[in-house]
Amino acid sequence: MGPQVDCVGATFAEELVTSGDGACEIADLAIENNRRIVIAFVGMAFEARIAAGPGVQVVCRSGERELATVVRSAVRQGYRGMISFGVAGGLTSDLRAGDWVVASTVLESQNSRATDAAWSGKLLGMIAGAVHAPIVGVDDPVAEPAKKRELHRTTGAAAVDMESHVVARLAAAHQLAFAAVRVIVDPVDRELPPAALLGMRPDGRADVAGVLRDVMARPSQLSPLARIAVDAFAARAAMLRVRRSLGPHFGLADLA
Repeated sequence: MGPQVDCVGATFAEELVTSGDGACEIADLAIENNRRIVIAFVGMAFEARIAAGPGVQVVCRSGERELATVVRSAVRQGYRGMISFGVAGGLTSDLRAGDWVVASTVLESQNSRATDAAWSGKLLGMIAGAVHAPIVGVDDPVAEPAKKRELHRTTGAAAVDMESHVVARLAAAHQLAFAAVRVIVDPVDRELPPAALLGMRPDGRADVAGVLRDVMARPSQLSPLARIAVDAFAARAAMLRVRRSLGPHFGLADLA
């Protein structure tokens, strides 16, 4: 995905906390003897690996151009829902790294799309301590604490990411159940240095070399980047734990 406050910490720390080749693409990651009924839309390679599981087709933001085609094909195959899964930036002071937000609605510009009430309710019951609140989707980075607080003031959203509004739009267009589940990696008061906003590779992996080059040119960024990395570890650990608890189909198959 493009550089965004919701994944900056994970971008910086990804090579430290993940293994494997990290390819992030339209992924046939489901176990074949479990019929896939959910599309999970994620932003980065490590999120794709965590989201994968029985009954799920994972699509990374690097494949966003193909997403509409994937959704049309999925509808013909009997898929039932789409979920936005991954990390997010916090917009309120009570949300720390590793905390979860299950979206009640997803906001985009002047649009507001409600999530599926039954599915979201089930997710809330499965994620201890999760907050049920709006999430706002954006196309450009929101890096400064003042801008994050202003975004909360104007929208009422608790978190921000760059995928949920895309999922909400497509799910509504194709009458699919929709949910968004996001873990905070970037608290509202976290000031992000320029190196943290560097882009990612086309396959969704972190551009660690680019980050290191920028840090070498401006070494004063090292301390804030270290704090971001700590937040990223907390967020990723929370993602692994919660993804296991959500089980096949992100819980959607259990709903009538």
